[in-house]
Amino acid sequence: MFRNYMLTAWKVFLRRKMFTAINLLCIVLTLVVLMVVAALLQNTFCPTGVEGKSARFVQMVMVESSHTDKGARRRGTLGYKMIAQYLKPLKGVEAVSVFSFPQAVSVYQADRVSDRQMRLTDAEYWKILDFALVSGRTINADDVEQGRMVAVINQSTARQLFPGQTWLGQKFNANGQIFSVVGVVRDEMHINAYSDIWVPLTSAPSSDYKDKLFGMFSTMILAYRAEDLPAIKHQIVEVAKTVQYPDPNQFNTTRFWGDSKLQLFARTLLADQTEEGGAGKLLAIIVTLMVLFMMLPALNLVNLNVGRIMERSSEIGVRKAFGATSAQLVAQLVLENVLLCLVGGAIGLVCAAGALWWLESSGLIPYLKVHLNFAVFGYGLLITLVFGVLSGLIPALKMARLDPVHALKGTA
Repeated sequence: MFRNYMLTAWKVFLRRKMFTAINLLCIVLTLVVLMVVAALLQNTFCPTGVEGKSARFVQMVMVESSHTDKGARRRGTLGYKMIAQYLKPLKGVEAVSVFSFPQAVSVYQADRVSDRQMRLTDAEYWKILDFALVSGRTINADDVEQGRMVAVINQSTARQLFPGQTWLGQKFNANGQIFSVVGVVRDEMHINAYSDIWVPLTSAPSSDYKDKLFGMFSTMILAYRAEDLPAIKHQIVEVAKTVQYPDPNQFNTTRFWGDSKLQLFARTLLADQTEEGGAGKLLAIIVTLMVLFMMLPALNLVNLNVGRIMERSSEIGVRKAFGATSAQLVAQLVLENVLLCLVGGAIGLVCAAGALWWLESSGLIPYLKVHLNFAVFGYGLLITLVFGVLSGLIPALKMARLDPVHALKGTA
């Protein structure tokens, strides 16, 4: 029986090649968009590689200060003193890193100037993030303590600044400071890892940053185990209540949170200041948008399939006259559509891989490295099956209920 269904489906597909091509195009375009978006979201919120420990750390960017009586309020990025004085001493954590956001710098070399991104980091930064070291070493605690003018650069920067030369030991001038290259790492685009050049915090031209509660810094707090994160987040919320300001008449209340990657993105996007940061709301929005996007071509396929099946009313009438049950007819028609969607899904996977390869090579997202893994393949297969059932079941049920006489006359 199944073999007959397969042969019938093949004949139907070849009989109306244009209709089959339109159906496949609709399926492929939808799946490519969904697969690419799913891969990018997974790469952002559940990364591997350099941020592979993200399930064990929380990060902080923003601090909100206010005065309960005067109504004054300030929301800004963390200063070094806020992190060093209140977050570094947290109990039960493996490491607390303080690092700057990437800043644009000009690198001067003889007759040319290159624009690159540079971060200031501490030694803990390199313990929390798992950079792939190409050569040399990373910044260590002694570099930070001594304020050494050393730098780690990524591969692209090394190739651009020192083409055809040995990278380690090379010197370069960044905004008037001379740094010596001690390490080269693989290019990375993840939020906490993205940069071209990394140098010690203490190499900054001025040490004024050490006395500021507000500044240009972020922090990652690494737990020994993922199960410890709820307690650490609660500890962070409580520590915020102990923050003291130089002028108590300006601010007397502080709020900040330890966020996962998803929570931080949701908090920033939705401006949600609750402890959860609106992560559940953001996920609901993403899932709803993806379902709605998937439903549009599914409804279009339903309309196309109704027209196709109506043309086969005589065939359905003959089969019903010879005793075919409604269940058998529905099974055949749904199977035909599922097969078509599976073929479209296979093509879509190949096209999605090509689209991601193009994104990587285009440079639209610097240093992007993303690929379709087994989880994303599973999402694509599930979406494909949903397409097949939704767009085939409704018209199949309608045609399976036809009266044989009306079907044979073509008056369905």
